[in-house]
Amino acid sequence: MTRALVTLFAGAALLAAQRPHQKKQSTDERIAAIELRFKQSPGDAAVRDELTGGFLQKMRESADGSYLERAERLVDATLKSDPVNYAARGRRVEIAMQRHRFQEVIALAGTLAKERPEDSTVWGLLGDAFMERGEYDSAADAYQKMSDLRPSLASYNRVSFYRFVTGDAEGAIAIMRQAIRMGSPEPENVAWCLADLGNMLLKSGAGGEAERAYRDSLTSFPGYHHALFGLARVLAARQQFDGAIDTALQAQAKAPFPEYAGLLAQLYRKIGKPDLANRQLALLDITDKLDRAAGESANRSLALAFSDLDYRTDRALELARAELTVRRDVYTYDALAWALFKNGRHAEAVEAIGKALSQNTPEPSFREHAARILKPKIP
Repeated sequence: MTRALVTLFAGAALLAAQRPHQKKQSTDERIAAIELRFKQSPGDAAVRDELTGGFLQKMRESADGSYLERAERLVDATLKSDPVNYAARGRRVEIAMQRHRFQEVIALAGTLAKERPEDSTVWGLLGDAFMERGEYDSAADAYQKMSDLRPSLASYNRVSFYRFVTGDAEGAIAIMRQAIRMGSPEPENVAWCLADLGNMLLKSGAGGEAERAYRDSLTSFPGYHHALFGLARVLAARQQFDGAIDTALQAQAKAPFPEYAGLLAQLYRKIGKPDLANRQLALLDITDKLDRAAGESANRSLALAFSDLDYRTDRALELARAELTVRRDVYTYDALAWALFKNGRHAEAVEAIGKALSQNTPEPSFREHAARILKPKIP
């Protein structure tokens, strides 16, 4: 199935006919306008769906989970009165994806794809869930279908990710550049692709190009936390630690993700500020407590942060094992391998890192972990 995706982009003349759209309203402005119409017509399912889409977009922009909850309430209201409403069922798939209910996504999206095989969005969500489950051939089929139906930023950035995960960094970068040129009505969507392009460039050793991609992302969507975090990693790689810390703190102020706290803790340790590093460890502990209170048992990013910092490594292993019940992709196996290694479970770590390396994914962290785990023991 990889061959089909390799040849997909040979006829990229389609790109010349597509140009970025002009966005006239911010997401907040659009939501406010839709809410006004919704108050006037609370029973209008189309307006309710439009508002749902606005909330989902705002959640992507802000990392504020309350928007996901608001979207879910709207979908539930529609399905209560109209259980077969196609748009609402599609939104339910989007929400399940955000909640990491990947098996549910596969089941629901599979049903919708049979009903309306011309719906490219459903094929994209189906492919996303297959990627998270480590079912890469099935993901390739779904993404191929999506791209055949509608070549766009949404389909091309997915194919780029697939190509990167399955070992083709050069092809992934080229395809992501095509995705960016196609544009989107949503600046955040373009910013996401630019930040992801920066990630792939940075992992490929092109730090200067990565920095340009991150800065372009911030131009497209000012204050975008994914781009700020990427830029912080560029600065850290150059040992510009003060700049890296300032930039990572900006990212953390936008979205308190565990990987941001993890990087900051490492950087504070490097510059000899253990008290500030410990504050970041405390934030990781708070994240863990909040997850537990919400009934969440899996958090791959938190597991990696704990392992990288040699902090609560027993908890890192618990989190990584729990993640494996939800995700079975190469990134989860890498997190599991690293946690196993940090807990002295060498044989299990060797098995897990082998699965992480199975797709030849060009992730420097995979290679670094493998070098430690597979290093021959000196008697």
